[in-house]
Amino acid sequence: MGTTSLSGKDFAAATQAAGIVLVDFRDAGSGSSRAFAQVFDAAAQRHPDLRFTTVDLPAEPALAAAVGVKRAPSLMVFRDGVPVFAEPGWLPEDSVELLIATIRGLDMVAVRETFPAPVHRR
Repeated sequence: MGTTSLSGKDFAAATQAAGIVLVDFRDAGSGSSRAFAQVFDAAAQRHPDLRFTTVDLPAEPALAAAVGVKRAPSLMVFRDGVPVFAEPGWLPEDSVELLIATIRGLDMVAVRETFPAPVHRR
């Protein structure tokens, strides 16, 4: 399936969707970001059942600030709308594969019990 680009307008809807969504915050001017882009894009080809997305960090500073991303590359992963991973820096291919396997194996009932959604009070 490949990767799709996200903006501040569609980020929430994309990351709240069912399934696993990986988000690579990129900066084309960063060598490490370009290196991770190759790993990320290759993983997208190996896992067509997952949603691989990218955010152009310099073009989306408000989105980056809202989700706490300060540098590229940074990777966030959501499963069934729950953020389950967020780290700056790039990962080698074997680490991306291990991360995907770990997230596939998560017991989401237990995750939701351990980390319930925050209660919004008025």
